[in-house]
Amino acid sequence: MSSAAQSRDSGAAAAGGGRARIESIDLVRGLIIIVMALDHVRDFFGDFGARPTDLATSSTALFFTRWITHICAPVFFLLTGTGAYLTRTRLPQSALSRFLLTRGLWLLVLELVVMRFALQFNVDYQVTVITVLWALGWSMIVLAGLIWLPIWAIALFGVVLVAGHNALDGVQAAMGGPAGSLGRLWVILHQPGFLYRGGHSVLISYVLIPWIGVTALGYTLGALYERSARERQRWLARLGLALIAGFLVLRFANVYGDPFPWAWQSTALRTVMSFINTTKYPPSLLFLLMTLGPALLLLRAFDDRVPALLRPALTYGRVPLFFYVLHFFLIHLLVVAVSYVRYGEVAETFRSPDVGHFPFSAPPGWNVGLPAVYLIWIGVVIALYPLCRWFGGMRQRHREWGWLSYL
Repeated sequence: MSSAAQSRDSGAAAAGGGRARIESIDLVRGLIIIVMALDHVRDFFGDFGARPTDLATSSTALFFTRWITHICAPVFFLLTGTGAYLTRTRLPQSALSRFLLTRGLWLLVLELVVMRFALQFNVDYQVTVITVLWALGWSMIVLAGLIWLPIWAIALFGVVLVAGHNALDGVQAAMGGPAGSLGRLWVILHQPGFLYRGGHSVLISYVLIPWIGVTALGYTLGALYERSARERQRWLARLGLALIAGFLVLRFANVYGDPFPWAWQSTALRTVMSFINTTKYPPSLLFLLMTLGPALLLLRAFDDRVPALLRPALTYGRVPLFFYVLHFFLIHLLVVAVSYVRYGEVAETFRSPDVGHFPFSAPPGWNVGLPAVYLIWIGVVIALYPLCRWFGGMRQRHREWGWLSYL
């Protein structure tokens, strides 16, 4: 679909009370979903003791397998905001705010109940790792209030959170004593860490401050899709290149934007790895510049048309939450099957006694090797294609079923 066609379709849909999907956004989201699955297959089938971004111990292949997936979370948050803006064409502001609030709350339930079970196949809640749906849910809840502000104020809010939050890196949570409550709040907002209560532990890996900012910026990005195709493409290219240039300048300077500076290594390749090895937990300014810049260039590259070879990715991009939930169940079921075939027992695949064994207690010698991880990843993506295609079609045919929009 050309940009002009996209613009015409969007305008016609707005006049009729609906909104045509923008294929370039669905495609980028779909490609990111596919890449994301690689990281999760590696989580379940890889070496649990390995630290992929530790240059002292990681292989080049493992490092880049992990590094390429860094783009996933920032794009999810960015396009969540963009999708919210585009939904304004079919919902009044009050209805959009209510939808963002209720969908955000639904994502919190999914994170704490459904995804927690998918990851561990138990309900003992001894160890719970809070991941992306938690932060996405809170981002939508906050955005439900932000949309009442002028677009420039939302943009300013996002820039301050994304660009300024690394100035808070030196603030450390005090978990005990009178400041304990504030310390726990800080773990939720900015400093990833553990919360303990009565023998149960919760690891907050996706903190809120920078991710909420990315979602707010994604909302303002949606305004570009109300402009002409030529102007939109020009802005996407300019913004993408500006973010990449900002990353290169700030990272080379080693003065701000990431708590861990880069350093010269024994080889040129290792030096490059050090340079691009930015912090995801919480996402540093440099991490976000490094990932969101290329994401904007991808949106620009596919704004004219979707290459025929990549069109299957649209199917995943139209039902991202559906794929996200299902692929964890499928991967974990594969773990159970492989454990039974290799070891004759599956009990360990249902236990997670400590975070070092997350997402499950792998037996000795579990690591299947990186080539096998890639093969399993490809199999998972292909296996879920028919289900995603079916669900996307059902949602398209039954738009009157409002509850489907929550999946």
